[in-house]
Amino acid sequence: MSFTERVYRETARIPKGRVATYSYIARRAGSYRAVRAVGNILNRNPNPGSGKDNVPCHRVVRTDRIAGGFARGTNKKVRLLKKEGILFEDGRIQTEFFM
Repeated sequence: MSFTERVYRETARIPKGRVATYSYIARRAGSYRAVRAVGNILNRNPNPGSGKDNVPCHRVVRTDRIAGGFARGTNKKVRLLKKEGILFEDGRIQTEFFM
């Protein structure tokens, strides 16, 4: 299985209402140093969303608890996270929502 496939697999495991960091996904996919690569891979996600067989890349966020970039825009990412019940405080995701 390629690193890209492992990134998509690990991202798909993030449940609704939870988030994980890019570094968490990199470690789980087998390369703790590939944080930027995870971001680039998720930017090219062929199946975004949270439905069956989709990869919910909007649930992957920065280590500093800021939502971070998103191919469809950061505001869209924040709206999707809030729709799933994720709460923000001063622009940062509250820690209890992290895996």
